[in-house]
Parts: sequence; C-alpha cells; structure tokens
Amino acid sequence: MNSRDLAMGIFFMSQTVLGMLGNSALLCCFIIADFSGIRAKPTDLILKHLTWANSIVLFKGIPETIAAFSQTYYVDYVSCKLVLYFNRVGRGVSLVSTSLLSAFQAITISPSHSTWAQLKVRAHSIIGPSLGLCWALQLLIYAFILVYTTDIKNGRNVTGIIFLEYCAFVKPQRTIHTLTLILLTSNDVMFLGLMMWSSGYMVFILLKHKQSVQHIHRSLSIRSMAETRATQRILTIVSSFVLFYVMSIVFTAYLSVLEGTNKWVSNAGAAMAACFPAFCPFLLLRHYSSIFSLCFPSSY
Repeated sequence: MNSRDLAMGIFFMSQTVLGMLGNSALLCCFIIADFSGIRAKPTDLILKHLTWANSIVLFKGIPETIAAFSQTYYVDYVSCKLVLYFNRVGRGVSLVSTSLLSAFQAITISPSHSTWAQLKVRAHSIIGPSLGLCWALQLLIYAFILVYTTDIKNGRNVTGIIFLEYCAFVKPQRTIHTLTLILLTSNDVMFLGLMMWSSGYMVFILLKHKQSVQHIHRSLSIRSMAETRATQRILTIVSSFVLFYVMSIVFTAYLSVLEGTNKWVSNAGAAMAACFPAFCPFLLLRHYSSIFSLCFPSSY
C-alpha cells in the first residue's frame, strides 16, 4: 500500500465516522425533542429528511475506506447495485430537501404585501407531501443504476465499462446515455436553480430589512430577529451544499468522459460528495441550540 492510498483510506474513514456520529447525534436530538413535547419548527421535518438522506450518502464511505486500504477488495453483484443506487438517491434527496428548506424560508420571511405572502399559510401543509414526492422522484430517476451497475468480476467481460474502486458501471447505449444525461441535468438544474433563486431572494430581503432597521432600531421585534437568524443559518447550509455539490459534479463529469479510469479523480469526487453530509449536522447542532442544550445540557 502506497502513501496515497493510505492517506485516502484515513480520510474516508475519518469523514465517514465523523459524519455518522454527527447525523446520529442530530437524529437523536430530534427524537428526544419530539418525546419531550418541544414545539417543532416548521423546518424541522425538512431537516429530519435531510439528515436521513445525508446518513444514506455516508454509507458509501464504508466500502470506499475498505477499498482504499485493501487493493483486492470488491463488492458483490447485489451490494454494488444497492450501494451506488441508494447513494445517488440520498444525494438527490439531500439536494431537493435543501432546495425546499431554502424556498420555505424565503416564503416565511417574504413581506405580507408580496405575491408570496399567500403561500405562507399553505406552506406548512405541503411540506410533508412534498418530501414524500421528493423520495419517490429520486427513487425513480436513479433506477437506471440498478440496471447498469455490476461487480468487478462480471465487468471484466463487458466492453465500454467504467471501473470504480470496488464496483463497475456499464456505459449505456448512446441514446439511453443522452436521455439519462438530460434527465439528471434537468433534475440538478431545476433544484439548484430553485435553491439559488430563493437564497438570492432571502439575501435581498435581509439587506432591505437591515437598511430599514438602521433608522428604527427599537422596532426590531423578537420574532423578526429569530427569522433573521434562521435565514442566516439556512443560507450557510445552502452555500456549503452548493460548493460541495458543484465540485462533486465537476469531478463526476470529468470522470465520465475519460476513456480509462482515473483513481485520483474517482476518489476526489467521492470525497466531495460526502463532505456536505459529514459537516452539515455540526452546522445544525451549532445553530439549533435549543435542541442541542436539551441533549447535552452540560456542554451547552
């Protein structure tokens, strides 16, 4: 084992363990808060789904770590399909959940005279169905992975294949590949666009609110301050997600156009894809102090 493989193995292991602990702690805090009767925020349901999706994404770090330490480690036929399929579904749900989180907060802080004000009442009731539709949509979009993923042993007898660290992916026919690329690109562009639009709208509202408050400091209510802090937290989450997601897409796109397999590009793409799921729970634990203090009162 060379030093590069050792470093990648240690990085994947640290990233996976850290992310699993953070997401598990956050889920435990939400469960304790539910049983303790603490009034849930409207965004808590979205954050729960986001945390579950991040946990699913991090499971891929286990075979990534083993493959980095052991050059002869391969995953069997069924496990290859399930690992890659649910990893992509988890990433898709994480994308949609972050977009919904950003859009919901933009609607929440919109002025009462705006066109979005009438959606404030409906927004709470459509969060649950929207998240259910989100899971169904991502499960359907990435169903092609179950068809074109195989293990290393079977992949050696197939032409036009991309070898990953522990699995292999068969390149589909040109027509199917083009249609799949259009579908995945549309999914990413649509929800990233929604995320960026709602984030830009929130920044505009915050700047406008800040200018008005400079003239009348005492009129700033507690509710307004809470909404401002919540908006800043969500903007931090969205910015982190966009940064890591775009970098992951760049590495994945570069890997897809290579004729051979570039191990460094594959590892870098996998590392970028898991960065947000690993660090997101710590952003949430830091900002949701009421839940954090309930779970760890001594630390708080």
